[in-house]
Amino acid sequence: MSTSDYKSDALEAREKLDSVSPTMCLAKWNQVSLHLPTGMTNSCYHPPLHNIDPEKLVDNPAALHNTAEKMNQRSQMLKGERPAGCSYCWKMEDTGEMSDRQYRSGEPWAMQDFEAIRQNPMDERWTPRYVEVNFNNACNFKCSYCSPQFSTAWGKETDRYGAYPTSTPHNAPEHFQGRRRPIPNREENPYVTAFWKWWPTLYKNLKHFRMTGGEPMMDVNTYKVFQYIMDHPKKDLHLNVTSNMCPPDKKLKAKYYNMAQNICMEEKVEHMMQFVSVDAFGKRAEYIRNGLDFNYMMDNVEEFLERIPVRNSITFICTYNNLSITSMDKLLEKILELRTKYSTTYQRVWFDVPLLRQPAWQQITMLPESYQSIHEDNIKYMQNNSGEDNGLHIFKDFEIQKMQRNLAYWKENADASTQHKKDFYAFFNEHDRRRTTRFLNTFPEMEEFWMECKNANG
Repeated sequence: MSTSDYKSDALEAREKLDSVSPTMCLAKWNQVSLHLPTGMTNSCYHPPLHNIDPEKLVDNPAALHNTAEKMNQRSQMLKGERPAGCSYCWKMEDTGEMSDRQYRSGEPWAMQDFEAIRQNPMDERWTPRYVEVNFNNACNFKCSYCSPQFSTAWGKETDRYGAYPTSTPHNAPEHFQGRRRPIPNREENPYVTAFWKWWPTLYKNLKHFRMTGGEPMMDVNTYKVFQYIMDHPKKDLHLNVTSNMCPPDKKLKAKYYNMAQNICMEEKVEHMMQFVSVDAFGKRAEYIRNGLDFNYMMDNVEEFLERIPVRNSITFICTYNNLSITSMDKLLEKILELRTKYSTTYQRVWFDVPLLRQPAWQQITMLPESYQSIHEDNIKYMQNNSGEDNGLHIFKDFEIQKMQRNLAYWKENADASTQHKKDFYAFFNEHDRRRTTRFLNTFPEMEEFWMECKNANG
């Protein structure tokens, strides 16, 4: 899809959505994120997760998606009301910018069912076109913004040391009990059972299927999905997997690469997108995503691109936070380098910058205004390396627009909260103690901000 098509599709979607209501969003119907270890879901990554009712799954596995809360949100949207959980898009639209509500709804997988959704909007067995699933919280990383819900490594740390000493104790072990306790793979999981019961119906309808984690390379369900696709090719499917690309066992990487190679080379799907989670460059990235070996990750990225030359791409998914800012320029340069090397007949290297919103002390909005100039310089760098004359080795307009939208959100929601500064210092000071890291050794350019947070903490 070209940049102009992406924007025009969003504008067309806005017009169609407005014909129903000014708050309609097709993601509430055609997109779902499933967090099966805890039995939770949301429609996209912006709203908070909510519980799936396991009793409803017995007769209707589609209740993994069509929950009572989501049905209520759909009802609100049909009335022109703004569901509170979708505040990110409302805030973005209130700045005058287009939001993900319009961009997502304008994508073909969402818009293709517009008339069917309008005619029967409260169908409790609706089958989505875009599905993200987390089967397992097994992970070898302890990313600073993550939790035991999504990482067994985080769970082991908090079991040993307890909560982080922020104003509301962060990642307290007692918080992850009951419904919040991730169900280990060795135990019966009614949500995973319901998923595999739903899978044959779901698979027929899918346009995009994305596996996240945890770390998918460490999960048996990843390979079960791969095998199903190899046995049941689906020529219109976009298969997506989000990985840290640093598996703890090289045998897992070999198995993963072998199956991915078969799927792509034998044309079992339309396309495979390998998402790679990385939020900064080099040592700064390793600090944010504890457990990351940046060079090993990049080597694995290049091996993937070289070994499987067709029907796939890489997307660097940068969860944009206040520790991403100062080395984003180097990550952008690396992306251009990889594009020049591997994008010959089509674009094989992409990136995305979804804004981090939790925990609050790691949002970009709490940084001093001077940091906005760094972000603006990165936008200028992208603009200077754009334009169709440069072919595949450029930044696309929509990539630049995402950075501009992040800046607009930052300016509109600038946060000078003393409490957030206290929590920033309390968290990362404890981070350094537990993990033998040193914030100022890694981010010397942020010393003034660090001292401001330290002084606020007393």
